[in-house]
Amino acid sequence: MPLGERGGWESSESMYCGVETDFSDDVPSLLSFHISTGGFDYVLAPLMNPSYRPSLVEANGSSDTQALPVSGSDLVLAPSQWSSHVVGKVSSWIDLDSEDEVLRMDSETTLKQEIAWATHLSLQACLLPTPKGTSCANYARCVNQILQGLGNLQLWLRVPLVKSDGDSMDATSEGLNDSWELWNSFRLLCEHDSKLSVALDVMSNLPSESSLGRWMGESVRAAIISTDSFLTNARGYPCLSKRHQKLIAGFFDHAVQVVVSGKLVHNLQRASDSNAEGTQRHPLRSYLDYVAYLFQKMEPLPEQERIELGYRDFLQAPLQPLMDNLEAQTYETFERDSIKYIQYQRAVAKALVDRVPDEKASELTTVLMVVGAGRGPLVRASLQAAEETDRKLKVYAVEKNPNAVVTLHNLVKMEGWEDMVTIISCDMRFWTAPEKADILVSELLGSFGDNELSPECLDGAQRFLKPDGISIPSSYTSFIQPVTASKLYNDVKAHKDLAHFETPYVVKLHSVARLAPSQPVFTFAHPNFSTKANNQRYKKLRFNLPSDAGSALVHGFAGYFDSVLYKDVHLGIEPTTETPNMFSWFPIFFPLRKPVEVHPNFPLEVHFWRCCGSTKVWYEWSVSSPALSPMHNTNGRSYWVGL
Repeated sequence: MPLGERGGWESSESMYCGVETDFSDDVPSLLSFHISTGGFDYVLAPLMNPSYRPSLVEANGSSDTQALPVSGSDLVLAPSQWSSHVVGKVSSWIDLDSEDEVLRMDSETTLKQEIAWATHLSLQACLLPTPKGTSCANYARCVNQILQGLGNLQLWLRVPLVKSDGDSMDATSEGLNDSWELWNSFRLLCEHDSKLSVALDVMSNLPSESSLGRWMGESVRAAIISTDSFLTNARGYPCLSKRHQKLIAGFFDHAVQVVVSGKLVHNLQRASDSNAEGTQRHPLRSYLDYVAYLFQKMEPLPEQERIELGYRDFLQAPLQPLMDNLEAQTYETFERDSIKYIQYQRAVAKALVDRVPDEKASELTTVLMVVGAGRGPLVRASLQAAEETDRKLKVYAVEKNPNAVVTLHNLVKMEGWEDMVTIISCDMRFWTAPEKADILVSELLGSFGDNELSPECLDGAQRFLKPDGISIPSSYTSFIQPVTASKLYNDVKAHKDLAHFETPYVVKLHSVARLAPSQPVFTFAHPNFSTKANNQRYKKLRFNLPSDAGSALVHGFAGYFDSVLYKDVHLGIEPTTETPNMFSWFPIFFPLRKPVEVHPNFPLEVHFWRCCGSTKVWYEWSVSSPALSPMHNTNGRSYWVGL
């Protein structure tokens, strides 16, 4: 049975828990004991007898050397049972980088035989043993060969979750200081293959929070928790430390499967007594119950997060509202974001009060222009601000999309705004206004602030504004931060071309590790009456990883924006200052053609350019330290925003 459904989750999002077992030549009985009796969802089981060695078979002169030494037949289970209830486990004795040539050759032969058998059984995944030493080149080479011809089978590399900080942290017996380094070496040698993932052995001692955070951006598929890592509560039942609980909750949120491993330990005998029906309880059932309890006690996802589940880590091309006319569905999505328009209404209200003192509220009429009015939400917000502040308002609604203009006309008629609102069906850059505006309002911001050409549009529209007029927004700043994003990188890589690596994407970031705090990149302020106004920009940024984090791989940069609508009214998605409960913008993701490994003691240096041509605007970006990356998107060859 699945662990259960977390409140507000789709049924397909239920989590599953497996159990690691020893080799058995009676697989049906194995499943009956662990699944039917124990309640686990699947077994993580060896596929071959651990005593098998190809060299021994040959030495004994057997004539049947080609027969796979598996127990029984594939017929003992139905294909659906193999697929849903068994995850294969490659023999743990194999050592493909051994100095012993016989062992090395036996290991290579056995690895290929076992993966071939797992493929034949239609298993969904197979666990690869942890590399025996720090060198894993031959092991990775053989796995990479296998990956090239692999179908749907996923390979999980078993890696202990350790990072020694020089104090009390335990390293493995092989002297492994940071297991992430081992994983990174292996996946680099396997060319970032999307069918290769990691299964983490969760130890009783955990590394620092910064070190653990790196793994949230990696392709972790399973967390194997030894019974030795559990504590014992006062009633004799297993439990985990607060830090372990937090880690497991994070894994659940990233769809990582949990596997219980080991024997009954500590003072848990009461948990393994016979149940009410008199049948013997599974010895590890109490561990399963505790894992299920951790899952079920997680907070339900907010409604908006549930709506956005399908967008998590999904690459989308940014909108080009200046070059393309938006469709009704796009308008509908953005108009549902009430928080955004509440902030705009607050900003307009403050501007109206500053513009017209109370004693002249009944005399003066403020001229407000909404440039890029869409289907009218900013018009409505502005009129509501006027009503709230008891100010008189005259609105020009300027919109270039003829389809949205139809909706605007109907809205004005339906709401009875004919005396207050004038609709202008025209591109704001080419309209000649009959009078100057006191306030200019727009919602042209993109995920990176200026990436939907708000600077160019507002520079062109500010000629409508009085010299002392107010622009809402008054300024906006873009931000970037380095991220580990294995899934996003593999999704871009799957296109097998340069263009996709030079395209920024709008993404609901989820399976990413944010490696350092974000930093500001480009800032634009409006109105900008400078005679030397130029919207080209260049910025060099330097990021430092936390000293206790360990090394990490940067797959690209997450981009955000923060804007000042008016005075203290802000709007933005930068993580530390984001507007709560607003969903109009997902972050933007700038990929790197070649991921860059970074270390805590060596800063990451990145360069960003905003380039402007006569017909387009584009970004170029490059890393200069700790390693040089190619220049991305030179001359806007792969991505640009059309003017």
